[in-house]
Amino acid sequence: MPHPAASRRILLAAATLLASPRLARAAGYPDRPIRLLVPFAPGGATDLAARILQPHLAEALGQPIVIENRTGAAGNVGMEAAARAAPDGYTLFLGNVGTLAVNPAVFARALRVRPATDFAAISLVSETPDALVAHPSAPFSTVAELVAHARAKPGQVNYGSPGAGSLNRLEMELLREQAGGLDMVHVPYPGGAGPATTAAVAGDVHCLFVTLSSALGQVQAGRLKALAVTTAARTPSLPDTPTMAESGFPDFVASSWQGLVLPTGAPAEIAPRWHNILATLLTQPDIRTRFAASATEAVASRSPAEFGAFIAREQQRWGALVQRAAITAD
Repeated sequence: MPHPAASRRILLAAATLLASPRLARAAGYPDRPIRLLVPFAPGGATDLAARILQPHLAEALGQPIVIENRTGAAGNVGMEAAARAAPDGYTLFLGNVGTLAVNPAVFARALRVRPATDFAAISLVSETPDALVAHPSAPFSTVAELVAHARAKPGQVNYGSPGAGSLNRLEMELLREQAGGLDMVHVPYPGGAGPATTAAVAGDVHCLFVTLSSALGQVQAGRLKALAVTTAARTPSLPDTPTMAESGFPDFVASSWQGLVLPTGAPAEIAPRWHNILATLLTQPDIRTRFAASATEAVASRSPAEFGAFIAREQQRWGALVQRAAITAD
């Protein structure tokens, strides 16, 4: 039996722990609305994921989920706002491959956030295939034909992108690299996938990589033709379109993914709780159907640790390509 003085010390220590603001917050969490920061404007893939999940998360947690769109600087404005928020579990950030994996390399000097240390991972939420598309009049209808045409006419094939440091730009750089070096002209467009896709429809650029959700309607209407998708398997949205691997590039696999993180320092039990809720919600048929309607797959990581490791691999992969291609945000 412990000495009375030792017992008093144990009780005092327990009382001190229970009085800790962080533990108190975690014990009753959540007891007020939760802010979900989305670093892009309404209508995009990341915002869509937030809107699909919002009511279901609110019901599961018993508190309103308030979506706040903080746009600017390729998502960096919203990401920095999330990183500076109090680490109490009441501000979360729905990032994507651009903000969490590409931007740390592209904006290496200007970015004041380091996702690897400033955020704690929760889970993947969704993955959207990207597609290599071209104007119907382009003199190529397969990836092999595009590569052959670009080799035959160096500097005469141009491609669009949603920005100099965007994932879609990096995907074209990856194709150029894996094809042995293609001399093509990059034409960046501001404002996300919309303007670049519009330029391809108008014939102002020959081709581009773009999220399938942004281009699917144009492909189905015949205003663009899809040469390949970037995912490991064909997508149900375009079952007759081959993958990049099937098109002769077996190491070319990529996607525009979204995932949930929160500021580092939050109570340790909050990330697993959010993960468990997401893992359940993302298996529900109605939620999966809503994602699928936008050519997107609802997908959860097996654990917060797995998602953290996935982000690290994506940062290393795209960061290395940024260095090899000497890509900047200019």
